Amino acid sequence: MKFFSYILVYRRFLLVVFTLLILLPLPLILRSKEAECAYILFVVAIFWLTEALPLSVTALLPGLMFPMFGIMPSKEVASAYFKDFHLLLIGVISLATSIEKWNLHKRIALRMVMMVGVNPAWLSLGFMSSTAFLSMWLSNTSTAAMVMPIVEAVAQQVISAEAEVEATQMTYFSGSTNQALEIDESINGQEANERKEKTKPVPGYSNDAGKISSKMEREKNSGTNSGNKYRTKKDHMMCKLMCLCIAYSSTIGGLTTITGTSTNLIFAEHFNTRYPDCDCINFGSWFIMSFPAAIIILLLSWIWLQWLFLGFNFKEMFQCGKPPTAKQKACAAFIKQEYQKLGPIRYQEIVTLVLFIVMALLWFSRDPGFVSGWSALFSEYPGFATDSTVALLIGLLFFLIPAKRLTKTTPTGETVAFDYSPLITWKEFQSFMPWDIAILVGGGFALADGCEESGLSKWIGNKLSPLGSLPVWLIILISSLLVTSLTEVASNPATITLLLPILSPLAEAIHINPLYILLPSTLCTSFAFLLPVANPPNAIVFSYGHLKVMDMVKAGLGVNIVGVAVVMLGMFTWIVPMFDLYTYPSWAPPLSNETTP
Repeated sequence: MKFFSYILVYRRFLLVVFTLLILLPLPLILRSKEAECAYILFVVAIFWLTEALPLSVTALLPGLMFPMFGIMPSKEVASAYFKDFHLLLIGVISLATSIEKWNLHKRIALRMVMMVGVNPAWLSLGFMSSTAFLSMWLSNTSTAAMVMPIVEAVAQQVISAEAEVEATQMTYFSGSTNQALEIDESINGQEANERKEKTKPVPGYSNDAGKISSKMEREKNSGTNSGNKYRTKKDHMMCKLMCLCIAYSSTIGGLTTITGTSTNLIFAEHFNTRYPDCDCINFGSWFIMSFPAAIIILLLSWIWLQWLFLGFNFKEMFQCGKPPTAKQKACAAFIKQEYQKLGPIRYQEIVTLVLFIVMALLWFSRDPGFVSGWSALFSEYPGFATDSTVALLIGLLFFLIPAKRLTKTTPTGETVAFDYSPLITWKEFQSFMPWDIAILVGGGFALADGCEESGLSKWIGNKLSPLGSLPVWLIILISSLLVTSLTEVASNPATITLLLPILSPLAEAIHINPLYILLPSTLCTSFAFLLPVANPPNAIVFSYGHLKVMDMVKAGLGVNIVGVAVVMLGMFTWIVPMFDLYTYPSWAPPLSNETTP
């Protein structure tokens, strides 16, 4: 037993050693550059899938192993680790840092929820819409982490309001308030502290819980102690619904923009590097392509989750002329109070919002496709200015524009300004910058370059060419389902980084437009909805304790099916004319032995 316990303790170390040794015959026996590159590819893939080493550490292995096997010189491998993608990421993270620092994200989220109303169905849609919108510009993880405390506090407020109404009906016969039954401030404060530790609500929540009778307080405490945190099953279902709405919408929103998720950025950089003559993937074209899909997936996911947990009651949703219930009034009051706590919009928020809008407009107008964009002003240098140029320009302004003056008191007691603080500082930027993702993506680019240099990509393409006899829709469906399944157990960036060097030669080998396979595969990489460990937003909402794994599996399976179906629909409808998918493009490499599907 002691032996097995040692194996369990050192399992990651043993996995690394045995993987390197077991696969070693591949390059030793075959003795070709393709076999040596395949050995490195298998090692990196296994380490990424099992996370035997941290993902970013595994991403450094091509920089070590390619020069050792004579596939690429060290200087060339190193240059793959920092590309145009990284400049784009720096600009986007600068924007995200300023948005979160000055609480603009919270103002946007609360305002959008106030617009849709407090009916549970519309409230969940409001939270999904605001979360998806924020996720277009911020990382999925930070969006979910920011919105969940607000959602949790709103859910607890709804439950408390309903408890107060029932307590009032049971206790107050004359209709007047009985002061003897109001809870003591110390009890209220203690309850708030306990709830803060359990559910991590936003600051200030305890003061807004309302006045609950001591009888109801004792009942709730006894219920919680016995393991039942909810008054009714409907309350529990509502908490589950709200949690999953945030997890899934933070992922769905990231599909919409090319900067919304790291997988989109990885695809864009890989595609533009492999096919430099194709100037068809930019911020505007991606948005036009993915926005309809994201909207449809969001709405169908909302309907599915609503039906699964609360049922789809049209009478309750469209209650024309009916006054709001006490529960809805309490919920609306809480959201309004949270919004009022932010105070009037500040100068820093206005500047951040203006820069945010300018960045989006410059991205859209650089090369819209249907009309000449501002990039035409630099016709002498075509293709020089990219989306990263815009991101870097706006990103640098965040370090330059003053946010507030810094003052000091002189010996005479006079307060004088001696410097100013910009919208963000380098230290704040560093705390937001995902350096691990930057290294991971660089490793993926190095791996792709190595596969190309060694001839492994061409070899894989030739071996996969018999798939050309299958219908195109079946090839797309198989690749989409493969990616969706793999991304449930591996990280999204690792999945797309691993598969892009394989899927690109596959498309070239069967002589179809590479975008036909790469676009749906990239979008499906984000469909990690089944398990709490599948992506960070799932883990964040799961940590609040309302969900079981089977809840997420049931709900996620439906959203996965919806996602793949909508992507398949898009690939044969509105996306086809955008990229002329039915023809093999001139920017893709010609093949000597061409096969038609």
